[in-house]
Amino acid sequence: MVEDRGSGGLAEEAAVVGAAVAGDEEAAVVGAAVAGDEGAFGALAESVRRELRVHCYRMLGSYDEAEDIVQETFLRAWRRRETYEGRSTFRAWLYKIATNACLDVIDRNRRRAAPYQVPPLVDPGAPVRPPAYVPWLQPVPDRLLEPAADSAQGPESAAVARETIELAFLVAIQHLPARQRAVLITRDVLGWPAAETAALLGTSLASVKSALQRARATLKQHLPQRREDWAPPAEPSADERALLRRYVQAHERADLGALAGMLAEDVQMTMPPQPAWLVGRSALLAFSGQVFDAGSEWFHGRWRSVVTGANLQPAVAHYVERPTAGEIRDPAGRFHGQVLDVLRIDGGRITAITSFEPRYFAAFGLPPALP
Repeated sequence: MVEDRGSGGLAEEAAVVGAAVAGDEEAAVVGAAVAGDEGAFGALAESVRRELRVHCYRMLGSYDEAEDIVQETFLRAWRRRETYEGRSTFRAWLYKIATNACLDVIDRNRRRAAPYQVPPLVDPGAPVRPPAYVPWLQPVPDRLLEPAADSAQGPESAAVARETIELAFLVAIQHLPARQRAVLITRDVLGWPAAETAALLGTSLASVKSALQRARATLKQHLPQRREDWAPPAEPSADERALLRRYVQAHERADLGALAGMLAEDVQMTMPPQPAWLVGRSALLAFSGQVFDAGSEWFHGRWRSVVTGANLQPAVAHYVERPTAGEIRDPAGRFHGQVLDVLRIDGGRITAITSFEPRYFAAFGLPPALP
């Protein structure tokens, strides 16, 4: 007599069988890669390229360096493929190589975030604590993150969680020593067990637990207070989209009053890699007023702006009018790339603006100039 397990039981059994088959197939590909099959190795590498790139980006804060490290990881793995013994998954083995490569970069460059040492662009009128200076920080276009971020399950969904790719988080973890950074990312972001993290870093469980405790305490000191819970919405709300449109209009119309209405009192602006910064609504409005004023030495001209996305945050690419009236027009366009503003929005107000150089426009699919 055949046992009737019902549709639920059959589906569960099918899932188990499917997983077993998939596991056997992956084992065969790994075996071929270790034996020297370039096609098999390439397939394995491409399956984790995106998440490894994001992992290295978190570790380093520089997307260019993350790209380089991922390439170096694959080269190291290919050259040392015979050393893979199957004690972990091939993915975990690649993570170990990539993490160690990142640790080498951090140790070599001896980079740690520290407060700005130069005065602010505009005196805020009251003592303020300088923000963290991370001159190597770079933005990443949403288009390189969204496929993984939208995944409902699987390792990539953890690797590109929205709240741990925002600039505020990236800046905060740059305060951590290299190995603490690696432990925190592996345990709290990727969700790896402590034993796997210890194997990844070649250390003990006790060391991992101690490093994680210290890293969490340091991170809490440097995260914005409104980000302690790390529970942002999956997509920008209608109010946030409306605020973004008003931000664009305020620049295109040189409207300081409109800009003032959307800024938090303690808004901060940084401009990596430049050592320029300011904190406070009044300071930012004073700076913007000079930029908008045709009689000021900081005047750039009329503005045009294009909405985009960086680090799964709202962003705006600004262009300014050049050349001025009476000069020969540039065939590439009258408005030239000026700055990329990445915004942090909390409670319906802009709380931080991180401004990047226009050399990043190409990565966002944006032209260097507009007509």
